Amino acid sequence: MKKARKTKPQRPGREQAEEAVRTLLLWAGDDPGREGLADTPKRVALAYEDWFSGYKDDPVTYLRRTFEEVEGYDEMIVLRDIAFESHCEHHMAPIIGKAHVGYLPSDKVVGISKLARVVDAFARRFQVQEKMTAQIANCINEVLNPRGVGVVIDATHQCMTTRGVHKSGVSMVTSQMLGLFRKDARTRAEFLRMIG
Repeated sequence: MKKARKTKPQRPGREQAEEAVRTLLLWAGDDPGREGLADTPKRVALAYEDWFSGYKDDPVTYLRRTFEEVEGYDEMIVLRDIAFESHCEHHMAPIIGKAHVGYLPSDKVVGISKLARVVDAFARRFQVQEKMTAQIANCINEVLNPRGVGVVIDATHQCMTTRGVHKSGVSMVTSQMLGLFRKDARTRAEFLRMIG
């Protein structure tokens, strides 16, 4: 027996989104009609368009334009300290951090700004840090077909620092190593040294 496919829910319009914000303001105990909150639903909807613009982006397209005229360069390429903002899919709270991305090219390289765009495309969605780390590494691996990929993310989760256990000054580090970054301890160590 075949499983029924889940259909993707239809995206609501802006008016419905703004009404949802009004409902949350009421639920929190405030008056969405008062002067300071009157335009808040509109502002929140606009902020969501920015924060979650990654749903409109296809990170694969950023990696399709490559360069092969690199004089045989085949050493590690690393882009460090890529700042990003994301949101926890469990509490809708901000995740603020930095990503470090490295790869060993096989026969082509990609413009470094494209690596930052790939990070943003995945970060600007509701996320779990572990999943985001794997998504970035897998995307680079599948499109560029390098000899290896390494991604390390260091981030602070507001769902833990501003609620629940209230532990400030704590960050979470995740990594995904593929190809030579996983198989060769020297390659992995070099990458980790380069990102500091």
